[in-house]
Amino acid sequence: MTQTDVGKILGVTKTQVSNWESARENLPLKHAETLDRVWRTYGHFTRLRRLAEQAHDPGWWAQYTPIEAQASRICYWALAIIPGLLQTPDYARALLEDGQIIEDVEATAEARMARQEVLSRDKPPELRALLNESALDQPVGGPEVMREQLAHLITLSHRRNVILRVVRRSVGAHIGLDGSFAILDGPKDSAAYMDANTGGRLTQDPTRLDDLHWRFGLIGSEALSASASRAHIAQIMEAMQ
Repeated sequence: MTQTDVGKILGVTKTQVSNWESARENLPLKHAETLDRVWRTYGHFTRLRRLAEQAHDPGWWAQYTPIEAQASRICYWALAIIPGLLQTPDYARALLEDGQIIEDVEATAEARMARQEVLSRDKPPELRALLNESALDQPVGGPEVMREQLAHLITLSHRRNVILRVVRRSVGAHIGLDGSFAILDGPKDSAAYMDANTGGRLTQDPTRLDDLHWRFGLIGSEALSASASRAHIAQIMEAMQ
């Protein structure tokens, strides 16, 4: 698809599309939402747009990373994209390169991999991830990269401190369709990051944290068991061509 084709979808000029692709300007959120709707990419461009905003917000990241590093429990609800702590290097690079919003893709991918060391520390956090089926069968980076990513999830699921469960597409409408979120519970601080229709943000508000824990429980009630989830991920991996 050419820049002209994208321009026709969004009602803008080829030059404007070029400015977005070269990162001279940020893609407006409304246009990211349009691309997701037209191309049926399950919020992919919308999420990348928000990541671009976060990349220029050092205060947000300065708050999040130390809480993540010291967390005793991490809960993820992943609507469309595998969470960073569970990503393979190639999957992470594919996301970053496709978004065209990060200048140094390799350095950013390496930083993401370094964060994963939290799962291998002496007393690792308990990680519970609810993964929407759409995050598993979308071939990010192509079938080979995605098969490697799915195999990595299966390997991680055998760790004592990692519980992965899948929410099938057949569940239909449920409360998790509002957007992805992560809950970080620690001995001193707790926080949550919400990637929702109203915009992504970090919160440490106790009432909001309680609400997200409640939502996580409701979504979990719709998920497959850990063993059934592992088998389902294997089926998706085998079927991916």
